[in-house]
Amino acid sequence: MATNDLPLSVRLLGRTDYGIVWDDMKSFTNGRDDSTQDQLWVTEHNPVFTLGQAAKQQHLLMPGDIPVVKTDRGGQVTYHGPGQIVAYLLRDLRNRGDTVHEFVSGLEQAMIEMLASYGIDAVRRQGTPGVYVDGRKIGALGLRIRRGCSYHGLSLNVAMDLEPFSRINPCGLIGMEVAQVADFAPDVELDEAVQTLIRSICNQFCYTSSHCMQSIEDSFLA
Repeated sequence: MATNDLPLSVRLLGRTDYGIVWDDMKSFTNGRDDSTQDQLWVTEHNPVFTLGQAAKQQHLLMPGDIPVVKTDRGGQVTYHGPGQIVAYLLRDLRNRGDTVHEFVSGLEQAMIEMLASYGIDAVRRQGTPGVYVDGRKIGALGLRIRRGCSYHGLSLNVAMDLEPFSRINPCGLIGMEVAQVADFAPDVELDEAVQTLIRSICNQFCYTSSHCMQSIEDSFLA
């Protein structure tokens, strides 16, 4: 992983439809060259179930009226909705010297350190990417690497309606319960959690904090 400080453009997108952001990520990644600055896109998605390339239909139990989108990321099925931070780190792994394993580990560590700042003890679980608290999944990962560059990213449950997770086997894990920040630190506001996660990602991936915080383009809309 890179050791020098790097600039990062942070875009706070507010509430978005999943498909629109997915299309924009693909366009950004396809148009990158060696001079393109990495970007971090942070959003809340409108309710949606997404299926990764390896997803099995039996893990989608009863979606009801929530849309289902088949994507080009890795992994199984997950849910996105209001009250959850979704962070897409669009990073040039090849030029930064990262392996995919290092990148995944770095995203997990960013979530672990962010949660630790609120007194929440989160851990990895071997063979199942993401982070867990007391055996429950609180943060998920789903990535795509194209021409050495990443898109898609992580989701972290903050203060949301967890009921839709009961309509799936989260990440293909039968019987897996989910957790959120509000279960352990109920006073944490979503916009505060967003800023804390941004700082943690900057620290983990050696981005210059001043660039991180000064290049925010839009206001976060809960």
